[in-house]
Amino acid sequence: MPDIRNCKRCGQIFNYVGKQICPDCLKVDEDDFKRVKEYLYKYPGTSMSKVSEDLEISMQKITRYLREGRLEIVGDEANMVLSCEGCGKSIRSGRFCDACSGGLAKDFQKTAAEINETIASSPTGNKGFEMRFLNKNAKNK
Repeated sequence: MPDIRNCKRCGQIFNYVGKQICPDCLKVDEDDFKRVKEYLYKYPGTSMSKVSEDLEISMQKITRYLREGRLEIVGDEANMVLSCEGCGKSIRSGRFCDACSGGLAKDFQKTAAEINETIASSPTGNKGFEMRFLNKNAKNK
């Protein structure tokens, strides 16, 4: 059964397939990103406020592109507008600095290992995931 939701931007009902916005808003968003990307190729090192002003795209949208890792801040440390959500250190792109993202990856690996160990040490082990034949006595055809 399809998952029907309202678009977070325009409120329109749409068939949810992983994005919080409808296909129409997604297209507008992708077109805006393409414009920002082309502008930055043409004028590298331009400040975020200048890009926003020239293209009439909100600073929040450009910041979202940075947080999503689709854009990266280049140049001196004075232009750093993003901070790591873990430790607060200035970053160029994404949500976490290298140290915090490495720590998160280690935590995920540790948790996965603990889950695998719990499954392996359970009385049934992995038996719930074995393949079985339905008709053992039936002749092979």
